Amino acid sequence: MPELPEVEALAAFLREHAVGQAIARVDVANISVLKTFDPPLTALGGLTVTSVDRHGKFLDLDCDGLHLVVHLSRAGWLRWSDNLSPKPPKPGRGPMALRVRLANDSGFDLTEAGTRKRLSVYVVREPTEVPGIARLGIDPLSEEFTVERLSEILTAAGRSQIKGVLRDQSVIAGIGNAYSDEVLHAAKLSPFHPASSLTSDEVATLYAAIVDELAGALQRAEGLAARDLKDSKRSSMRVHGRTGETCAVCGDTIREVSFADSSLQYCPTCQTGGKILADRRMSRLLK
Repeated sequence: MPELPEVEALAAFLREHAVGQAIARVDVANISVLKTFDPPLTALGGLTVTSVDRHGKFLDLDCDGLHLVVHLSRAGWLRWSDNLSPKPPKPGRGPMALRVRLANDSGFDLTEAGTRKRLSVYVVREPTEVPGIARLGIDPLSEEFTVERLSEILTAAGRSQIKGVLRDQSVIAGIGNAYSDEVLHAAKLSPFHPASSLTSDEVATLYAAIVDELAGALQRAEGLAARDLKDSKRSSMRVHGRTGETCAVCGDTIREVSFADSSLQYCPTCQTGGKILADRRMSRLLK
């Protein structure tokens, strides 16, 4: 799933390639991705892309005051082309969801892999008209995100597991499953650690890990073409997606805990004092 660093990198790429260009047309290949109807999608035709912003994991193209907002969700992606095919995309069951063609024939396709279609596209007058943006929490790379603010967040979360707090977009905007794994590994914290029970030193360590991991990912993504961002993210992960591999820090084997539709990865030596966390999927199979 694209998270804060990848969405910010996509925004930077579009600022360089799309800002100042007029939208020739927008073609929908999968109507289910469109979550609004007023203003209509056709209202974007002829408007100029004036800026591109990010709100959490939402991508926001300001088109002369109308906003084309995209949430790529779990399996969505943006594929840029300097010279799009003149033929509009065909509606069907493939990965194609929507195409934005600019006046110079460049533009991008929004695609989504898999059968569970969650990619979302909105056309709104203000970004806050998108429910997901309206309820976003603090941006972890903003000046307002401080150690003191993080401490307040963790205290308010009570006994909630720290992994879930980091992923809750209404609390902290932009961190998803992958970077929460990386942050907790860097901070040497169990994903199941109760949020409010962290010591002041642990809070400071967690804060530094959040900022450092996200800033580092942004630096690695800087200047990359949209097509290269996924590979850059995968190759930089130390624990996420590395089940069964060796931890680069301590040499232990990276473990996994599976849930209904996701999983987390962690290092027992670095994060849980050597304790192997129960994999609930395997526990059910053994009953």
